[in-house]
Amino acid sequence: MAEQYDLATDSAQELEAFLERRREQISQRWADAALFCTVFTVSRDEAVEACKAVVDALANVARSGRLEDVEAPGFDTVREQLGRMAAYRARAGVSPPQVAGEVARLREPAAALLRAEYEEPADAQAHAVELALTVLVGTLRMVVMGTTVSSGEELIARQREQLMEVATPVIQLWEGIVAVPLIGTLDSARSQVVMESLLEAIVDQRAAYAILDITGVPTVDSLVAQHLMKTVAAARLMGAECIVSGIRPAIAQTIVHLGIDLGSVVTRAGLADALAYVLKQQGIVVSPGLVAAASPQ
Repeated sequence: MAEQYDLATDSAQELEAFLERRREQISQRWADAALFCTVFTVSRDEAVEACKAVVDALANVARSGRLEDVEAPGFDTVREQLGRMAAYRARAGVSPPQVAGEVARLREPAAALLRAEYEEPADAQAHAVELALTVLVGTLRMVVMGTTVSSGEELIARQREQLMEVATPVIQLWEGIVAVPLIGTLDSARSQVVMESLLEAIVDQRAAYAILDITGVPTVDSLVAQHLMKTVAAARLMGAECIVSGIRPAIAQTIVHLGIDLGSVVTRAGLADALAYVLKQQGIVVSPGLVAAASPQ
């Protein structure tokens, strides 16, 4: 058992020395690998420097003897770089398994240099060091896979947030009047985006009135109603009166059956009715007859 431990320790130490000794040659070969050359396209020297950073990290891991530990401190210096590279490859349409395959292919160029250093590449010591290299590259593959998944999750989260912002526009209907036409399901995350966007618009536009139009919201349950009430309350705290429009008959019946009290909230049948109400509050009267008379025949 002690002999096996010594062999593993010696192999890790020899692997560290090899990586430090052949740092330049390994980096030059890796720079032409897909994992690096497709990311660092402006300058090959940039790819070589990135490869050197990874080789240095692997040497540090080998020095610690923690060849199979993805949390080994040696990986910390390149984890962010690997994450950016993995994210770039993901945006280019490369799947995580494909990225993992690109990492695995880094072993052979380094292994070829390693075998060339031994007169008898098949002897026990040479085999042990090459095995240590294989384990280390496998651990690097696991690290890259982890960063790829994390980068993918972050990208999806950002896209979801951007989609919610796009799907929840705040528009200025008139001077001092803003509106949020809601379409689709209103959950907690989106409700938070609605509230934040509306409050920012109230400040930016110095709006005295805000209209929440729920014509495009398919259903209203107690949770949705609570979100609406919180948004109305937040708008009032900002000094704006909030009007809810677009309450269809079915939704009105649901609200009544749920026992939700919207008595303190101004409601209107549609967005046009809500706008007419707000304009009237400001002393502006829009006559449909005058609009029709002004229209070209």
